[in-house]
Amino acid sequence: MLHQFQALSSSIKSLSGVSGGVLDRVSLSNIVEMTVTRAIGEAMSNAVFVLDHDQRPLKPVHPAVARRMLNAKTAAVFRRYPFTIICQAGISTGAPSPLRLKIDPGSKTTGLAILDGPRLLWAAELQHRGQRIKAALDTRRAVRRTRRQRHTRYRQPRFDNRTRPAGWLAPSLQHRVSTIMTWVARLARYAHIASLSQELVRFDMQLMQDAEIAGVEYQQGELAGYEVREYLLEKWHRTCAYCGVQGVPLQVEHIISPARGGSHRVSNLTLACAPCNQKKGTQTAAEFGFPHIQAQAKQPLKDAAAVNATRWALSHTLQATGLPVEPGTGGRTKYTRTRQGFPKTHWLDAACVGVSTPEALHLLTAQALLIVSVGRGSRQRCRTNAHGFPIRHLSRGKRHFGFQTGDIVRATVPRGKHAGVHVGRVIVRQRTSFNLKGKDIHVQYMRLLHRADGYDYGFSSSLELGEKPSLSPIQPHARRSGWSTSRGN
Repeated sequence: MLHQFQALSSSIKSLSGVSGGVLDRVSLSNIVEMTVTRAIGEAMSNAVFVLDHDQRPLKPVHPAVARRMLNAKTAAVFRRYPFTIICQAGISTGAPSPLRLKIDPGSKTTGLAILDGPRLLWAAELQHRGQRIKAALDTRRAVRRTRRQRHTRYRQPRFDNRTRPAGWLAPSLQHRVSTIMTWVARLARYAHIASLSQELVRFDMQLMQDAEIAGVEYQQGELAGYEVREYLLEKWHRTCAYCGVQGVPLQVEHIISPARGGSHRVSNLTLACAPCNQKKGTQTAAEFGFPHIQAQAKQPLKDAAAVNATRWALSHTLQATGLPVEPGTGGRTKYTRTRQGFPKTHWLDAACVGVSTPEALHLLTAQALLIVSVGRGSRQRCRTNAHGFPIRHLSRGKRHFGFQTGDIVRATVPRGKHAGVHVGRVIVRQRTSFNLKGKDIHVQYMRLLHRADGYDYGFSSSLELGEKPSLSPIQPHARRSGWSTSRGN
């Protein structure tokens, strides 16, 4: 199925008009050994992807195994994010076993997890930029309208009977689907992905708003109430609506009590801690001193609407890859995560998607890769001030001294006010000093780590598995025992 993902990746890049961002082996050879060691250490226990001499995926290995291979010169760094090594001819880590990629789509953040049976090998959180795309479109629309009002350069409106193709999504929504598919195709190049799992239904608003069927379907079976409760937790930000307390058990509470004629519709539900719920009793929210709660309860949840609008488009695109796709619901995900005793994170939600999740899920990673979508820049060559007047013009050349804006570099400055080691995305200029995290650093101190590919990278907060045994059904020492350390010749 690898050729299908390569074709899919090529089609995505052709639609977006960008070229591939994978580092070639020549530029990667410039990374010093200290940088390689640090990259593996930062990854915590996330699996290191391995490619053979022909760039075909092999069995992922533990970071310690990858470090020994790099020190022995039997492998070289192929890509930093996600960290991937390539073996020399005749070296192998073993035949790859079929892996399952699980996806937990979200409006702002999508969770990704790769499982090898009951073992969680690799996890990531992908942050979207849908709101920034919408803001950019709103700004462009405002500029276009003000230009027409000023009677300056004017563009005649096109004909009014324009039609959109079937399945059309707004750019801010299509971005979510395209970004997820980009990473599905990218991970399939570095790991043997044999099946997919997607959380297809997170918020079923039609059933929740229909009082006639809410008391029938949603109160049958062991998953009863999980969909409605998950909706309320997202809407009220997991806090008590009355006292604002967090981190305590919350109860589903009626804004207008059923004893006063209130319904069980979701617009009449909120979250409250046990003391506030008992103190409120049968009072309405206004009588209890919170008249704004009723108005807030009727506001739409736009994040849930964005997930609902893109879920089927993502499902159809995943099925087009030819791999089996397992659907799952948000209620099933939360039920599995609660039963496993895991905390609420996007990547752990992804690991619990679908009925294929084993009874005992072994966490071989305690920290997920954080992927932030930042885009590939702007076509705007003229920068303006707050009043719209041009103040500077950008050069048409994107690359200066071998770098371009968005490259992740490592700068080791020996002396001066910026002495030290700085790692991050660089903003290039025509002069020899570049902007790195707000500091002007000479290009001679910079070493390339990762070519600009439209994303920024980091690491999420790690789980303290050793101090919190309840987070994982396995013992802390089993984190390493689950990895295979065999190396073929």
